[in-house]
Amino acid sequence: MENEKAFFDKLEQKGVSRRDFMKYCTLLTATMGLSSSFVPKVAEVFAAPKQRPPVIWLHFGECTGCSEALLRSTYPYIDDLLLELLSVEYHETIMAAAGEQAEEQLHNAIKKYEGKFICVVEGAVATKFDGAYGKVGGKTFLQIAKDVCPKAAAVIAIGTCATFGGIQAAAPNPGGYVGVGEAIGIKTLNISGCPPNPINFVGTVVNYLLLGKLPALDSLGRPLFAYGTSIHDQCQRRSHFENNEFVLEFGSKEAEMGYCLYKLGCKGPDTFNNCPTAKFNDGTSWPVQAGHPCIGCSEPAFWDKMSPFYEPT
Repeated sequence: MENEKAFFDKLEQKGVSRRDFMKYCTLLTATMGLSSSFVPKVAEVFAAPKQRPPVIWLHFGECTGCSEALLRSTYPYIDDLLLELLSVEYHETIMAAAGEQAEEQLHNAIKKYEGKFICVVEGAVATKFDGAYGKVGGKTFLQIAKDVCPKAAAVIAIGTCATFGGIQAAAPNPGGYVGVGEAIGIKTLNISGCPPNPINFVGTVVNYLLLGKLPALDSLGRPLFAYGTSIHDQCQRRSHFENNEFVLEFGSKEAEMGYCLYKLGCKGPDTFNNCPTAKFNDGTSWPVQAGHPCIGCSEPAFWDKMSPFYEPT
Protein backbone atom coordinates (compact mmCIF):
# COMPACT_ATOMS: atom_id res chain seq x y z
CA MET A 1 0.00 0.00 0.00
CA GLU A 2 2.86 2.39 0.79
CA ASN A 3 4.44 1.74 -2.61
CA GLU A 4 1.10 2.32 -4.29
CA LYS A 5 0.53 5.61 -2.44
CA ALA A 6 4.04 6.78 -3.31
CA PHE A 7 3.42 5.90 -6.95
CA PHE A 8 0.21 7.93 -7.17
CA ASP A 9 1.81 10.81 -5.27
CA LYS A 10 4.57 10.84 -7.88
CA LEU A 11 2.01 10.84 -10.70
CA GLU A 12 0.18 13.76 -9.10
CA GLN A 13 3.43 15.71 -8.94
CA LYS A 14 3.71 15.22 -12.70
CA GLY A 15 0.16 16.48 -13.19
CA VAL A 16 -1.41 13.06 -13.77
CA SER A 17 -4.54 12.21 -11.81
CA ARG A 18 -5.44 8.73 -10.62
CA ARG A 19 -8.36 8.87 -13.06
CA ASP A 20 -6.08 9.60 -16.03
CA PHE A 21 -3.77 6.78 -15.01
CA MET A 22 -6.63 4.29 -14.78
CA LYS A 23 -7.87 5.42 -18.21
CA TYR A 24 -4.41 4.64 -19.58
CA CYS A 25 -4.44 1.21 -17.90
CA THR A 26 -7.85 0.56 -19.46
CA LEU A 27 -6.48 1.51 -22.90
CA LEU A 28 -3.39 -0.65 -22.40
CA THR A 29 -5.48 -3.61 -21.23
CA ALA A 30 -7.73 -3.30 -24.28
CA THR A 31 -4.69 -2.92 -26.55
CA MET A 32 -3.25 -6.14 -25.11
CA GLY A 33 -6.52 -7.93 -25.89
CA LEU A 34 -7.30 -8.65 -22.22
CA SER A 35 -10.71 -8.38 -20.59
CA SER A 36 -11.63 -5.39 -18.42
CA SER A 37 -11.15 -7.55 -15.32
CA PHE A 38 -7.39 -7.23 -15.86
CA VAL A 39 -7.37 -3.43 -15.53
CA PRO A 40 -6.66 -3.44 -11.74
CA LYS A 41 -3.93 -6.05 -12.26
CA VAL A 42 -2.31 -4.00 -15.02
CA ALA A 43 -2.42 -0.94 -12.75
CA GLU A 44 -0.77 -2.99 -10.01
CA VAL A 45 2.13 -3.89 -12.31
CA PHE A 46 2.98 -0.17 -12.50
CA ALA A 47 2.06 0.82 -8.95
CA ALA A 48 3.64 -2.10 -7.12
CA PRO A 49 5.96 -4.08 -9.40
CA LYS A 50 7.01 -7.42 -7.91
CA GLN A 51 10.00 -8.06 -10.13
CA ARG A 52 12.41 -6.12 -12.32
CA PRO A 53 13.63 -8.26 -15.22
CA PRO A 54 17.16 -7.32 -16.33
CA VAL A 55 17.40 -5.79 -19.80
CA ILE A 56 20.38 -5.39 -22.11
CA TRP A 57 19.54 -2.97 -24.93
CA LEU A 58 21.79 -3.14 -28.01
CA HIS A 59 22.10 -0.50 -30.74
CA PHE A 60 23.07 -1.50 -34.25
CA GLY A 61 22.30 0.16 -37.61
CA GLU A 62 19.57 2.65 -36.69
CA CYS A 63 18.72 6.32 -36.04
CA THR A 64 17.82 5.86 -32.32
CA GLY A 65 14.25 6.86 -33.20
CA CYS A 66 12.85 3.82 -31.36
CA SER A 67 14.60 4.85 -28.14
CA GLU A 68 13.47 8.44 -28.70
CA ALA A 69 9.86 7.26 -29.04
CA LEU A 70 10.15 5.20 -25.86
CA LEU A 71 11.58 8.20 -23.99
CA ARG A 72 8.23 9.88 -24.61
CA SER A 73 6.11 7.10 -23.14
CA THR A 74 3.55 8.02 -20.47
CA TYR A 75 2.34 6.12 -17.39
CA PRO A 76 4.85 4.62 -17.02
CA TYR A 77 7.06 7.60 -17.70
CA ILE A 78 10.50 6.66 -18.90
CA ASP A 79 12.06 7.03 -15.43
CA ASP A 80 9.48 4.66 -13.93
CA LEU A 81 9.88 2.21 -16.81
CA LEU A 82 13.67 2.12 -16.55
CA LEU A 83 14.13 2.39 -12.79
CA GLU A 84 11.10 0.61 -11.35
CA LEU A 85 9.60 -1.80 -13.91
CA LEU A 86 12.79 -2.88 -15.65
CA SER A 87 16.41 -3.17 -14.60
CA VAL A 88 18.17 -1.74 -17.64
CA GLU A 89 21.75 -2.91 -17.32
CA TYR A 90 23.05 -1.55 -20.62
CA HIS A 91 21.73 1.06 -23.05
CA GLU A 92 24.28 3.14 -24.94
CA THR A 93 22.02 6.18 -25.36
CA ILE A 94 20.91 6.70 -21.76
CA MET A 95 23.70 5.17 -19.68
CA ALA A 96 26.21 7.39 -17.89
CA ALA A 97 29.16 5.12 -18.65
CA ALA A 98 31.10 5.39 -21.91
CA GLY A 99 34.05 3.72 -23.60
CA GLU A 100 35.73 0.96 -21.61
CA GLN A 101 33.37 1.43 -18.64
CA ALA A 102 30.36 0.81 -20.88
CA GLU A 103 31.94 -2.30 -22.39
CA GLU A 104 32.78 -3.60 -18.93
CA GLN A 105 29.17 -3.07 -17.81
CA LEU A 106 27.90 -5.01 -20.82
CA HIS A 107 30.15 -8.00 -20.16
CA ASN A 108 29.40 -7.98 -16.42
CA ALA A 109 25.65 -7.86 -17.04
CA ILE A 110 25.79 -10.76 -19.51
CA LYS A 111 27.82 -12.86 -17.07
CA LYS A 112 25.57 -12.03 -14.09
CA TYR A 113 22.21 -12.54 -15.83
CA GLU A 114 23.01 -15.13 -18.50
CA GLY A 115 19.85 -16.98 -19.47
CA LYS A 116 17.69 -14.56 -17.48
CA PHE A 117 17.92 -11.16 -19.18
CA ILE A 118 15.75 -9.74 -21.94
CA CYS A 119 17.82 -8.54 -24.87
CA VAL A 120 16.26 -5.62 -26.76
CA VAL A 121 17.83 -4.96 -30.15
CA GLU A 122 17.39 -1.66 -31.97
CA GLY A 123 18.73 -1.47 -35.51
CA ALA A 124 19.66 -3.75 -38.39
CA VAL A 125 22.75 -5.96 -38.57
CA ALA A 126 25.29 -5.71 -41.42
CA THR A 127 26.29 -9.12 -42.77
CA LYS A 128 28.49 -8.46 -45.82
CA PHE A 129 32.28 -8.29 -45.48
CA ASP A 130 32.01 -10.08 -42.12
CA GLY A 131 29.78 -7.30 -40.82
CA ALA A 132 32.40 -4.58 -41.34
CA TYR A 133 29.79 -1.89 -42.08
CA GLY A 134 28.97 -1.39 -38.40
CA LYS A 135 31.02 -1.69 -35.21
CA VAL A 136 30.80 -0.89 -31.49
CA GLY A 137 33.88 -1.11 -29.27
CA GLY A 138 35.93 -2.68 -32.06
CA LYS A 139 33.43 -5.51 -32.60
CA THR A 140 31.01 -5.73 -35.51
CA PHE A 141 27.25 -5.66 -34.99
CA LEU A 142 27.23 -9.24 -36.21
CA GLN A 143 29.80 -10.36 -33.64
CA ILE A 144 27.98 -8.62 -30.80
CA ALA A 145 24.62 -10.09 -31.83
CA LYS A 146 26.08 -13.60 -32.04
CA ASP A 147 27.72 -13.20 -28.63
CA VAL A 148 24.87 -11.56 -26.67
CA CYS A 149 21.52 -12.63 -28.13
CA PRO A 150 21.84 -16.43 -27.67
CA LYS A 151 22.53 -15.87 -23.95
CA ALA A 152 19.23 -14.02 -23.39
CA ALA A 153 15.98 -15.49 -22.10
CA ALA A 154 14.22 -13.68 -24.95
CA VAL A 155 15.18 -11.27 -27.71
CA ILE A 156 12.89 -8.36 -28.59
CA ALA A 157 13.65 -6.65 -31.89
CA ILE A 158 12.25 -3.13 -31.66
CA GLY A 159 11.64 -1.07 -34.79
CA THR A 160 11.52 -2.11 -38.43
CA CYS A 161 15.32 -1.95 -38.78
CA ALA A 162 15.85 -4.60 -36.08
CA THR A 163 12.88 -6.71 -37.18
CA PHE A 164 13.15 -6.69 -40.99
CA GLY A 165 16.20 -4.58 -41.91
CA GLY A 166 14.40 -1.27 -42.43
CA ILE A 167 15.87 1.51 -44.56
CA GLN A 168 19.37 0.04 -44.17
CA ALA A 169 18.15 -3.04 -46.08
CA ALA A 170 16.70 -0.99 -48.96
CA ALA A 171 18.14 -1.71 -52.40
CA PRO A 172 20.99 -1.91 -53.24
CA ASN A 173 21.87 -2.65 -49.58
CA PRO A 174 25.68 -2.72 -49.96
CA GLY A 175 26.18 -3.64 -46.29
CA GLY A 176 23.90 -6.65 -46.46
CA TYR A 177 21.74 -5.34 -43.62
CA VAL A 178 19.00 -7.62 -42.29
CA GLY A 179 16.97 -7.95 -39.10
CA VAL A 180 18.72 -9.47 -36.09
CA GLY A 181 16.74 -12.71 -36.26
CA GLU A 182 17.74 -13.35 -39.86
CA ALA A 183 21.34 -12.26 -39.23
CA ILE A 184 22.08 -14.86 -36.57
CA GLY A 185 19.31 -17.39 -37.16
CA ILE A 186 17.26 -16.98 -33.97
CA LYS A 187 13.58 -16.43 -33.23
CA THR A 188 12.82 -12.90 -32.06
CA LEU A 189 9.73 -11.11 -30.81
CA ASN A 190 9.29 -8.33 -33.36
CA ILE A 191 7.86 -4.90 -32.55
CA SER A 192 8.00 -3.32 -35.99
CA GLY A 193 7.33 0.27 -36.99
CA CYS A 194 9.41 3.33 -37.86
CA PRO A 195 9.26 4.04 -34.99
CA PRO A 196 6.85 1.66 -33.25
CA ASN A 197 4.33 3.02 -30.80
CA PRO A 198 5.81 2.85 -27.26
CA ILE A 199 2.56 1.29 -26.01
CA ASN A 200 3.37 -1.86 -28.00
CA PHE A 201 6.69 -2.28 -26.18
CA VAL A 202 5.12 -1.41 -22.81
CA GLY A 203 2.26 -3.84 -23.50
CA THR A 204 4.75 -6.61 -24.24
CA VAL A 205 6.64 -5.90 -21.00
CA VAL A 206 3.42 -5.76 -18.96
CA ASN A 207 2.25 -9.03 -20.53
CA TYR A 208 5.50 -10.62 -19.36
CA LEU A 209 5.27 -9.16 -15.85
CA LEU A 210 1.57 -9.88 -15.45
CA LEU A 211 1.28 -13.33 -17.03
CA GLY A 212 4.87 -14.55 -16.85
CA LYS A 213 5.15 -15.02 -20.61
CA LEU A 214 5.52 -13.07 -23.83
CA PRO A 215 2.34 -12.37 -25.84
CA ALA A 216 0.99 -14.49 -28.70
CA LEU A 217 2.63 -13.68 -32.04
CA ASP A 218 1.61 -13.48 -35.70
CA SER A 219 3.42 -15.26 -38.53
CA LEU A 220 6.06 -12.50 -38.59
CA GLY A 221 6.79 -12.77 -34.87
CA ARG A 222 4.84 -9.63 -33.93
CA PRO A 223 2.46 -9.40 -30.93
CA LEU A 224 -1.04 -10.17 -32.15
CA PHE A 225 -2.54 -7.61 -29.81
CA ALA A 226 -0.81 -4.85 -31.80
CA TYR A 227 -0.38 -6.30 -35.29
CA GLY A 228 -3.36 -8.61 -35.70
CA THR A 229 -5.54 -6.26 -37.77
CA SER A 230 -4.83 -4.09 -40.80
CA ILE A 231 -4.57 -0.31 -40.55
CA HIS A 232 -7.42 0.02 -43.04
CA ASP A 233 -9.83 -2.14 -41.04
CA GLN A 234 -9.36 0.08 -37.97
CA CYS A 235 -9.10 3.44 -39.75
CA GLN A 236 -11.53 6.26 -39.02
CA ARG A 237 -11.42 7.11 -42.74
CA ARG A 238 -12.25 3.51 -43.58
CA SER A 239 -13.85 2.66 -46.92
CA HIS A 240 -15.08 -0.58 -48.44
CA PHE A 241 -14.31 -2.21 -51.78
CA GLU A 242 -16.98 -2.24 -54.48
CA ASN A 243 -16.63 -2.83 -58.22
CA ASN A 244 -12.85 -2.51 -57.99
CA GLU A 245 -13.20 0.88 -56.29
CA PHE A 246 -12.80 1.96 -52.68
CA VAL A 247 -16.00 3.61 -51.44
CA LEU A 248 -16.20 5.67 -48.27
CA GLU A 249 -18.42 4.38 -45.49
CA PHE A 250 -20.07 7.61 -44.40
CA GLY A 251 -20.46 8.32 -40.70
CA SER A 252 -19.79 11.05 -38.19
CA LYS A 253 -16.09 10.23 -37.73
CA GLU A 254 -15.48 9.82 -41.46
CA ALA A 255 -17.29 13.05 -42.24
CA GLU A 256 -15.18 14.80 -39.61
CA MET A 257 -11.85 13.45 -40.85
CA GLY A 258 -12.42 13.38 -44.62
CA TYR A 259 -12.19 10.72 -47.27
CA CYS A 260 -10.23 7.48 -47.42
CA LEU A 261 -6.66 8.14 -48.58
CA TYR A 262 -6.25 4.88 -50.51
CA LYS A 263 -6.23 6.61 -53.91
CA LEU A 264 -3.53 8.96 -52.64
CA GLY A 265 -1.24 6.01 -52.04
CA CYS A 266 -2.23 4.94 -48.50
CA LYS A 267 -0.83 1.49 -47.72
CA GLY A 268 -3.33 0.87 -44.91
CA PRO A 269 -4.96 -2.20 -46.52
CA ASP A 270 -1.55 -3.95 -46.68
CA THR A 271 -0.20 -2.82 -43.30
CA PHE A 272 -0.87 -4.43 -39.93
CA ASN A 273 -0.57 -2.23 -36.85
CA ASN A 274 -2.70 -0.61 -34.16
CA CYS A 275 -1.91 3.02 -35.06
CA PRO A 276 -5.60 4.01 -35.53
CA THR A 277 -6.56 2.83 -32.04
CA ALA A 278 -3.40 3.39 -29.96
CA LYS A 279 -2.37 6.59 -31.78
CA PHE A 280 0.74 8.56 -30.79
CA ASN A 281 1.69 11.35 -28.37
CA ASP A 282 -0.55 10.20 -25.52
CA GLY A 283 -3.34 9.21 -27.92
CA THR A 284 -3.47 12.61 -29.64
CA SER A 285 -3.33 11.59 -33.30
CA TRP A 286 -1.70 9.37 -35.92
CA PRO A 287 -0.54 9.98 -39.52
CA VAL A 288 -3.77 9.21 -41.40
CA GLN A 289 -5.86 11.18 -38.93
CA ALA A 290 -3.50 14.11 -39.59
CA GLY A 291 -4.08 13.72 -43.35
CA HIS A 292 -1.00 11.72 -44.40
CA PRO A 293 -1.34 8.32 -46.13
CA CYS A 294 0.09 5.29 -44.30
CA ILE A 295 3.49 4.31 -45.76
CA GLY A 296 3.42 0.73 -44.43
CA CYS A 297 6.44 1.17 -42.16
CA SER A 298 5.70 -1.90 -40.00
CA GLU A 299 5.87 -4.37 -42.92
CA PRO A 300 8.90 -6.33 -44.20
CA ALA A 301 10.91 -4.54 -46.93
CA PHE A 302 8.50 -1.59 -46.74
CA TRP A 303 11.05 0.83 -48.16
CA ASP A 304 11.25 -1.15 -51.43
CA LYS A 305 7.75 -2.66 -51.63
CA MET A 306 5.70 0.34 -50.48
CA SER A 307 7.56 3.17 -52.25
CA PRO A 308 7.05 5.56 -53.95
CA PHE A 309 5.10 6.77 -50.95
CA TYR A 310 3.43 9.75 -52.61
CA GLU A 311 2.41 8.30 -55.97
CA PRO A 312 -1.39 7.83 -56.43
CA THR A 313 -2.42 4.17 -56.46
